Amino acid sequence: MSVRLGINPLTWTNDDMPSLGGDTPLEVCLAEGKQAGFSGFELGHKFPRDPAVLGPILESHGLALVSGWYSSELLTRSAEEEIEALKPHLHLLKSLGATAMVFCEVTHCVHGQRDVPLSHSPTMSEAKWQRFLPRLNEVADYCQEQGVQIAYHHHLGTVIETEEEIDRLMAGTRPSVGLLLDSGHLVGAGGDPLAVQQKYAERINHVHCKDIRREVLADVRNRDLSFLEGVLNGMFTVPGDGYIDYTSLFRQLAASDYAGWLVVEAEQDPAVAHPLTYARLGRDNLKRFCAEAGLTVTE
Repeated sequence: MSVRLGINPLTWTNDDMPSLGGDTPLEVCLAEGKQAGFSGFELGHKFPRDPAVLGPILESHGLALVSGWYSSELLTRSAEEEIEALKPHLHLLKSLGATAMVFCEVTHCVHGQRDVPLSHSPTMSEAKWQRFLPRLNEVADYCQEQGVQIAYHHHLGTVIETEEEIDRLMAGTRPSVGLLLDSGHLVGAGGDPLAVQQKYAERINHVHCKDIRREVLADVRNRDLSFLEGVLNGMFTVPGDGYIDYTSLFRQLAASDYAGWLVVEAEQDPAVAHPLTYARLGRDNLKRFCAEAGLTVTE
């Protein structure tokens, strides 16, 4: 089995805090991502959402569309309403060959609020779980029928961020609900990426590779800071520049025949962390970790 290496435009321009890299054109993101050696990009807020427009832009750079974030609100609307809301996004992904949709429930989320600490992350009551899970199953079944599988993104500051919440999610959903394994978000929430990968290897259909600077994470937790303050302080970085053990994680992915994308998704302030420099570092480290783990990379 082989993997492909992709990157998220967060390295250049941030969706949660648009002032970060706000003046950087999409053309620069794509050109430098290709220059750094990546095969594809996830969507960001500067990407056209018409496949007839975006397709030729990506093709001109020799890049594939990897996936794209979708903000779900299943706690406040029905599965039928959610399906109608996501159809344009699904059409874009499907039209340009992406087979996974980054999917996250954002009702009551706090990760986009600079003044709300991560300790205030929302949780779901039993009644909310009972409302959420059947709706998610229905939406996931629909997407899979259309040829694009949901990759549920556990995310700091949302209703599903901890390892225990991932367990509940996986126990209550059908195989149509894939799992996006994000090493940085999981470690940031006190979880173990190796343990989660072992438990849910068959459900993992997308992987985000963001590393953690241990001392910054500790400071964020000790001073009760927000997600965005953590980003600005340098909590996240590209794989190999923090303390997460990617070689061991990739060995487990190889053993489970993972054959999707490995995506560098490291929120940093581009004025501090030079985007092309960190993109190259992330790609070089991913290549090295893959080689050490026996994962074949398709260019």
